[in-house]
Amino acid sequence: MISIREQEYGLDVALFNEFTLGDFKLLEQALLKRAEEHGKPDVLLDLSGMKDFTLDMAMEEVRFMRAHENDFGRFAIVRNDVWINLAAHISGLLTRSHPEYFDTVEEAQAWLLRPVAV
Repeated sequence: MISIREQEYGLDVALFNEFTLGDFKLLEQALLKRAEEHGKPDVLLDLSGMKDFTLDMAMEEVRFMRAHENDFGRFAIVRNDVWINLAAHISGLLTRSHPEYFDTVEEAQAWLLRPVAV
């Protein structure tokens, strides 16, 4: 299950239980819409409630991020599971994104609300 909320900096995305291809398609639509309307959105991705993900979702995520790697700003990832952390790290390596990892949503939001250093 996925929850997507618009924020000042971009999108807050929370995942619960299993992250499926259907969930990722909803995320794709929201990311592209936000990018079209507001430029490069930053994204807070809360994986702390995610228990598992499907292989087809993981493959689509890599494909999508490679195709749109310059369309988004910063990624803040909240995680609390070692396997989810590893999967997120590998995804970042495959897509050339450089996410920051946090233990809480509050820390991630504070980072995204800070101005980007030039």
